[in-house]
Amino acid sequence: MGKTIVEKIFSKACEKEVKAGDFVFASIDLAMIHDITAPLAIKAFKEIAGENAKLWDSKKVVMAFDHQAPADSIKSAENQKQLRIFAGEQGILNYDVCGGIAHQLMVENHVLPGMLVVGADSHTCMYGALGAFATGIGSTDMGCVLATGKLWFKVPESIRFNVHGRLEKHVYGKDVVLRIIGNIGAEGANYKACIFSGEVVKRFQMADRLTMCNMAIEMGGKAGIVEPDKITLQYLKEVGREFSGELLTSDEDANFEEVELDVTGMEPQVAVPHRVDNVVGISEVEGIKVDQVFIGSCTNGRYEDLKISAEILKGEKVAKGVRLIVIPASRREYMRALKDGLIDVFLDAGAIVEFPSCGPCMGGSFGLIAGGEVSVSTSNRNFIGRQGSPEGKIYLVNPAVAAASAIYGVLTDPREI
Repeated sequence: MGKTIVEKIFSKACEKEVKAGDFVFASIDLAMIHDITAPLAIKAFKEIAGENAKLWDSKKVVMAFDHQAPADSIKSAENQKQLRIFAGEQGILNYDVCGGIAHQLMVENHVLPGMLVVGADSHTCMYGALGAFATGIGSTDMGCVLATGKLWFKVPESIRFNVHGRLEKHVYGKDVVLRIIGNIGAEGANYKACIFSGEVVKRFQMADRLTMCNMAIEMGGKAGIVEPDKITLQYLKEVGREFSGELLTSDEDANFEEVELDVTGMEPQVAVPHRVDNVVGISEVEGIKVDQVFIGSCTNGRYEDLKISAEILKGEKVAKGVRLIVIPASRREYMRALKDGLIDVFLDAGAIVEFPSCGPCMGGSFGLIAGGEVSVSTSNRNFIGRQGSPEGKIYLVNPAVAAASAIYGVLTDPREI
């Protein structure tokens, strides 16, 4: 019996042959903490290793400020001050205070195919788009990683989602993953590696692959993965990094649970409040009044997403009474959009363009909704209170639906404009 890419990555990390279901103590290649999760992780690290202990390897730890950066309160400012002190004491070189969302910074600057990566954030699974195994862990587990560079795992079984057919205009990776989540449910892939494959995924460029892997956690997945190929290598080249190692892929006779999806004729998908797996076609929710539109987040804040939105918004105006917030995922993505004139399009349309950050995605800062308001968002979660008031409602969509809805002030099918 052959091995899945997951079994191969864990075998490499354990320096022995392992298979799905094995309990292993694996070496970590990279660990990510950010301004919200770092304080608890550091507290756990000091309790495990001692107050004056050193990190297992400061070069393999990435710290980013993105959820409340720049600081939006005295409390967050004090928190970030302590984190800066810790970074200086520990010699953390991979340290970014306002360069963008941690997940985007990780794929641009740090993650490589075949790595085993952990992050103190559930959407760490996004990095699997580069052919890595990446998963979110809790602060106590992260404290163990910071102290030892290792962590216990049960090697996950794998579900391979084979996506076939041809996508309609204005239907993207976001719609494909929403449809998968809607089909199998929020717990349909509990503790399993979600491997996205098939002719549609293989044609996707990195932006769509990142979006799909980002949302693997929304169906309970331990990780999301697209097996690395020439598109992976091309992306690494574009961000200024080279990879000369072996591209680990699954063997043909590896053991998968297989799920088939034909996307031919599928319309843009919408996750309706208050569950990510409550997914319907846009035709079922057209006309719902919108108060705010958010284009951004680690799910859909890349240049390609911004370009899709800008092409629809060009020469148009945001509807009266609607707030359109646009937040690029990183400084690199912001600069690409700026040089290509996309920021001008957004500003001319009446949008607010913010610095690279998480923004309203987790209800922490900048652009929250009030009670009774409706947010149309390209982010990854529509839970109660996720973007502000628990009396608000969040509809998750792709960037084209978001832009069209901003123009008309109601949920709108972009294929009809």
